[in-house]
Amino acid sequence: MASQLWHQAPIVALDLEGSGAQDHDAEAILEIAAVPLTGGQPDLVRAFTSLINPGRKIPHHPWLSPGLTNAVLATAPPLGHIEAQLAELIDGRWLVGHNVNVDWRLLSRRLPALRPVGLIDTLVLARALGQPKRSLAALVEQMDLTGLVTASAPGSQPHRALWDTVAVACLLPRLVNRLWPDKPPTLESLRLTAGVPLGSEPTEQPGLFE
Repeated sequence: MASQLWHQAPIVALDLEGSGAQDHDAEAILEIAAVPLTGGQPDLVRAFTSLINPGRKIPHHPWLSPGLTNAVLATAPPLGHIEAQLAELIDGRWLVGHNVNVDWRLLSRRLPALRPVGLIDTLVLARALGQPKRSLAALVEQMDLTGLVTASAPGSQPHRALWDTVAVACLLPRLVNRLWPDKPPTLESLRLTAGVPLGSEPTEQPGLFE
C-alpha cells in the first residue's frame, strides 16, 4: 500500500439521501448511488443507483432532496433487496464521499455487514487546499465540472444521490491534481491527507443541501 499510486487503488464514490438527522436512530435511507473509479476516473458503466423504500411514510421537510416523495418511494425496493449489489461495489474498496462520515454512519447502521477498507473525504481534501467554499456544489462549480457532472448523471440533479456521487467521483481527481501537481500521490499520501477513520464523527455539520 505504501508505494501504490492512489489511482491504482480500488475506490468507489458514494452518496445517499436520507430522511434527515432529526429522525435520529430512525433515519431512513431514501436513495443511494455508488460510482467506482477506474484509473482515478469515474467508471460510469459500472455506476449503480437506486431509490429505497423506507417502509413508512416520510413527512415532508424542506431539507428532503427534490423528488423523493412518498409516492415515488413506495414503488422502490427495500434496502435489503440491493444489499448484495452494494456489497459487491463497496467491500474491500475505499469509499470516497463529501463529508463521507455522514453517509457512512447511516449506511453502516442499516447494513452493518458492509466492509470497505477505509474512507476518503473530499471535504477534508478541499480544506487541505484552502478552498474558501467547501460545499460539494460550490467546489464542482469552482472546478468547472458542473456541465460534465450533469451530462454524466442523466435524469439526476444536484442534491440527488447519483448527481452528487458523480460529482464526488469527478471532483476527487481534480483536487488530487491540484494538491499534487507534479506527480500522482501514493494511496498512503492521500490517506494521510484526506482519510478519516471508519468510526469517526463527520468533519463538519452539513447544511441542508450540502
